[in-house]
Amino acid sequence: MSEDGDKDKEDDAQRPSRPDNAASRRGRRGSARKGNGRNNRDQANPQRKSSGAGAGAGSSGGREGSAAKAGTIEEKQPLHQRIVRYIREVLGELRKVVWPTRKQMSTYTVVVLAFMLFMIGLVWALDLLFARVVFAIFG
Repeated sequence: MSEDGDKDKEDDAQRPSRPDNAASRRGRRGSARKGNGRNNRDQANPQRKSSGAGAGAGSSGGREGSAAKAGTIEEKQPLHQRIVRYIREVLGELRKVVWPTRKQMSTYTVVVLAFMLFMIGLVWALDLLFARVVFAIFG
């Protein structure tokens, strides 16, 4: 923060404000995309916007058509290309994973083993207790 507070206020005024809620964030993301997908869907199927008894039947038919179109596009690709794309996407997601360090991994392992030993001991103790109670009752 600078010593001149007015300068910071001017910078804040130029920056766009953060979205207040999830709906405004979605709207902002959608407007940043080319063609804003929501408007394209509504223009392609004007019955989605209408209300009333006829809207339900018309809107479901439009969804089936768009789903069928999406399915045929992917079916045109050969199987090996779809498999290669899938593997690339998996590797891309694995790069995003924050992997634990060796120290964290050993700590987590010790915690899991200690918890398992505790649970084994608890189940063993309850089993022994119930066995003695049943033996005392039924002799």
